[in-house]
Amino acid sequence: MPLLVVGSIALDSVDTPQGSRDELLGGSAVYFSYAASYFTSVRLVGAVGEDWPVEHTRLLESRRIDTRGLQVVPGGATFRWRGKYMTNMNDRETLEVHLNVLGSFDPVLPDDFRRCPFVFLANGSPAIQLKVLDQCIGPRLVVADTMDLWIRSEHENLVEVLKRVDGLVLNDSEARLLTGEENLVLAGHKVREFGPKFVVIKKGEHGAMFFSEFETYVLPAFPTSTLVDPTGAGDTFAGGMMGYLAELDAFDADSLKRAMAYGILVASFTVEDFSLDRLRQIDRRDLDLRMDKYRRMLSFDA
Repeated sequence: MPLLVVGSIALDSVDTPQGSRDELLGGSAVYFSYAASYFTSVRLVGAVGEDWPVEHTRLLESRRIDTRGLQVVPGGATFRWRGKYMTNMNDRETLEVHLNVLGSFDPVLPDDFRRCPFVFLANGSPAIQLKVLDQCIGPRLVVADTMDLWIRSEHENLVEVLKRVDGLVLNDSEARLLTGEENLVLAGHKVREFGPKFVVIKKGEHGAMFFSEFETYVLPAFPTSTLVDPTGAGDTFAGGMMGYLAELDAFDADSLKRAMAYGILVASFTVEDFSLDRLRQIDRRDLDLRMDKYRRMLSFDA
């Protein structure tokens, strides 16, 4: 089934202990779309400036990603982010942010995009997420992402978003900030009280936690010794998870668990190089091979 994503499209400059790169293809919607495209077709909505390299659009289109929702703003400049990762690769410092066209982004969904059964609201302003929800017609599953900035600056709008989505993806520090709970199990269930039927808390190198009314569990990260650039890992996790659900056209408990596993595995490839470079080297067979290893890693005799 087709999958709609609305979010940021960026040109990133990244400094990690493994090296530095400038003007990389990035943004939450880009990482999400590429990851989801291993499983299903994707309809992308976002804004870029006239400085956007056309080869990036061609790359996305080569991956079953429909870019008719890509708005090129005349005279505008594409959103840019520059960051530096510390030695532990978990902590990072944002050095520069230039919102550019993202600051005035007003998403308009093409008619057929509005009827996508699966919708992901990638990290962005809750006010924008609400505008997207107002345009969607009869979605079967809507999941959103958020971050500390929006929890602090647009709390009321975020609460409205949470009333209207089926699932929320956020990281551990964001869950604590949103709920005031230090214990992640308590925090996960408290987030559900805002409205989502399920909540996924990303824990980076420690995997992810799932919370619903009926079950709570943790899936570990896939161990990889190659860690080059963590940028986009959380977005590709979400893309792998949602892409798999859209492929199945299902979101029952077992499907959600397998989807989370696929999200973890796509993210494990993402961190092995800068930007989308590692993901461009693999296909679905590589994901399935890593899934076999992951299953064996998690299995044990009673």
